[in-house]
Amino acid sequence: MPNENRKRGKKHKKTQEHSNQPSRDINQAPQNTEHRNRPSWIVPAQELEEPHPEAPFGYVDPDIKAYFRTVDDQIRTWQQERLYEEDQAADLDPNEAKRIFLVAALSEMSQKEKQLATDPDCSVVLERMAHSMDDFVRRVFLDSLSGSYEALIKHRFASHVCQTLFTVAADTVSRETKGIYPSVADSKDKGELRTLTRLVLDICEELTPVFTSLVMDPFASHVLRALLLLLSPTSSAASHKAQSNMRSKKSSAWKARQGIMKSVFSDNNSYDHADSTRSVPNEFHEAAIGFVRVLKNELSDNEVRALAANKVASPLLQLILEVEADHGESSLPDSLMDHVLVGIITVCHRDPDEQLEASDYLVTLLRDPTSSHLLETMVSRCPDPAFTILWATYFHGKLARLVTHPVANFVVAKAAERLNPTQLKGALEELESSWNKVIGSARTGVLRAMIDRACTLRAHEKDICQAVCNTFELFHPKDRNHLVSCILVLKPLREYMATGPTKHISEDGQQSSKNGKMDDSKEPKIQGALVLQSLLRLSEPHCMMVTESIKSLPTEDLILLSQNPISSRVIDVIFDSETVPFKVKRALVVSFIGHYHTLVDDRIGSRVGDRCWAFADPYLREKIARSLVAHEQFLAASYFGKFFARNINLYLLQRRPDEWRELQSQSKSSSGTTTSSSTLPSAPSAIVQRLNSDDAEVSHPSKTSKKRRNRPEDEIDAVFNASLGAKVKRTAVNATGGSDRLVVQKSDQGLQDVLGAIRAAPSDDSGRGKRRRKS
Repeated sequence: MPNENRKRGKKHKKTQEHSNQPSRDINQAPQNTEHRNRPSWIVPAQELEEPHPEAPFGYVDPDIKAYFRTVDDQIRTWQQERLYEEDQAADLDPNEAKRIFLVAALSEMSQKEKQLATDPDCSVVLERMAHSMDDFVRRVFLDSLSGSYEALIKHRFASHVCQTLFTVAADTVSRETKGIYPSVADSKDKGELRTLTRLVLDICEELTPVFTSLVMDPFASHVLRALLLLLSPTSSAASHKAQSNMRSKKSSAWKARQGIMKSVFSDNNSYDHADSTRSVPNEFHEAAIGFVRVLKNELSDNEVRALAANKVASPLLQLILEVEADHGESSLPDSLMDHVLVGIITVCHRDPDEQLEASDYLVTLLRDPTSSHLLETMVSRCPDPAFTILWATYFHGKLARLVTHPVANFVVAKAAERLNPTQLKGALEELESSWNKVIGSARTGVLRAMIDRACTLRAHEKDICQAVCNTFELFHPKDRNHLVSCILVLKPLREYMATGPTKHISEDGQQSSKNGKMDDSKEPKIQGALVLQSLLRLSEPHCMMVTESIKSLPTEDLILLSQNPISSRVIDVIFDSETVPFKVKRALVVSFIGHYHTLVDDRIGSRVGDRCWAFADPYLREKIARSLVAHEQFLAASYFGKFFARNINLYLLQRRPDEWRELQSQSKSSSGTTTSSSTLPSAPSAIVQRLNSDDAEVSHPSKTSKKRRNRPEDEIDAVFNASLGAKVKRTAVNATGGSDRLVVQKSDQGLQDVLGAIRAAPSDDSGRGKRRRKS
């Protein structure tokens, strides 16, 4: 087709417009007729869009998200204890700068708390900020979420924000219980702000009607655990097991990737020790037991038992049973614990001597990985008459199979902690032929629990020691010299001798064994070290078989045992145990003399060396120090040994032995006969100098000090020397091994002002060039 006949534009444009026009008129016609029939003042209601389940309170503006992303980066930097570089004011207090930054972020967060809490990115920022909020801000934040907690704790991201708020609120509640409230400025525009105690109680009232439906919710369950721990901190669950149940493994791994979450203010360290000292009002205990009664009244027996096998509800049910036991209601008939124990408590009240048949439900709980944790809680917290029936029905006569089961052995170990002497004797007789299978499967929890129980009761200790010897085939007295070596590797004597002597490899050797360069069968096992630690806590005649075995080890093997991160804990318990004789501890310290330089040339061995030094008396310390004088250069070149050398202070011993002995006597008398690992000196002590100015010496004189001593004294130096003294740094260690001190005589205030002005004057020496020598 020729170019002159071509035309631009769309063809049949008018026909398309005409075809579309009638359809619009047809659609608008019913609406116009409907509006004509209504009065003019009626406005049709707009259709409201249903909120998205992921954002029930709306989405966060992208600019707000970008701002809180920078807030998160800054707070993460502070929480990782990095140095804060101040840009505007060099003399500004770091805490004040952080407080200003946090106030700005909180003001930006106002009226957007619910949207931010449900946002996947900003919810983490709120969790991080919650640790740095003061009492007043926490009250404002919790009050802004009031009325929406049911929706928030069921939300995937907001539930973690609520959990963190309930966790950090423990400090504020404790202070309010003691009558400590933050100062709040009076405002006529705002109403009265409720206290955090009142807010928590109102939250409990809000959640009580829907509590039973929240128990099995995958997101709300862990929030309820945090709330129960806030309401009942005195429960035994608050101290150990419930803390590990606060989050699932997946949630804990995700939380660990977010970094450290703590207060950014350097003076706020009270939260770290809040769990052991905080107190709550009586209304909290009533609210906690109120949740227990709601669950008991609204659920049937079978529904309560069904919660035990549920992965979501079982940890919460454990905590509820703990709260019920703390308030003394678990021993009543028809309690929650009675429902889970299939009526054992009711039978105790009706006829304690009645014989019960084993329930298939409880037998299943014994072997189920999820519900066995619940059975551990019931075994440890049920009343004594109920435990007697429980032990006789479900454990006695079945221990041989249960102790080797991968799940049930944990329940048996927990039950062994409550045995009376008669039950303990029967259990030892029943398991006499099964201990070798226990050792072969490396499931030593039951054996260790029975050793601890015998130690607590001070009964059947001889029987438990004989059971240990028979388990490892140590039938003759001379064979007991291999007790420590056999138990550490969890092998009977016959297998131990067949594989050769055990090499108690150090930490570097363990690392190479993990890479496949060594035989794992010769490494110390954690289970074996725990059994040895339990044996060392038995009374004196029975714990001696472990100490005698350690005493029979060659010095090289003893050093290797002390340098291993697993077996070195056995040495620690020797010093910590009250039943180990003093002469045995002293003999252990003496056995290392002549080899301390080898012992402390290791990360773990240096810690054992510090334990020996802390236990030794002044006379024994001098013997240890004298043996190390010949190895002073070796210790100075050792990465770990140099700290041990500084602690014992060889320099002062060689120069002024009398002063060294006096210092050691004061240090020993202040620390006591036995020193725990927490009080060991961790930092190298300073070199002690005599305070007498006539024979004072500087430990590390510099070149400038030599020049000053050789330079003739002028009139200005004479004035300053008369006022300040010899201007020599002297350091001394106090009775507790204190830090360095600068000994300066007192001077008048006028001279101090002059010296301060001299120090504050700027130095212009940096711009001067070096003088040229004359040729």
